[in-house]
Amino acid sequence: MDLNRATIIGRLTHDPEVKTTPSGQTVCTISLATNRAWTDNSGQKQEKSEFHNCVLWGKLAEIAGQYLSKGRRAYIEGRLQTRDWVGQDGVKRYRTEIVAENMIMLDGPKGSGTPNSGNFSSQNTSSQNMQSNDDFGNSVVEEEIKVEDIPF
Repeated sequence: MDLNRATIIGRLTHDPEVKTTPSGQTVCTISLATNRAWTDNSGQKQEKSEFHNCVLWGKLAEIAGQYLSKGRRAYIEGRLQTRDWVGQDGVKRYRTEIVAENMIMLDGPKGSGTPNSGNFSSQNTSSQNMQSNDDFGNSVVEEEIKVEDIPF
């Protein structure tokens, strides 16, 4: 069995870049910075940042473009994918990206000081539970839970 799964929490290094493909599909690229801090053998505090390129498609791309901005925190879950191309100088180049399937915006609306639990997925949300988004991008379940359906 194989597994290709990436999960990161970080801050956006720049505003999302939203584009539309010739076929009409929305695509958004973001870059997240993750930090790691540790103390080395000599007792000195060390810190290192990693930068992750992420690609979001469809409705997920639209939501990211609308609600995310530089410096905001986000949780991204998806798969790693490497693409290659030949540059204008004739050199073959590679880029490894996280193709996002789920996103949670961890910061609240600007100026609110409250966390935002906007949880979004590239999966079709029209199956069992109908979900919509409030004014801040939070996922709102519209289906009523009946007492008879609770198994205990």
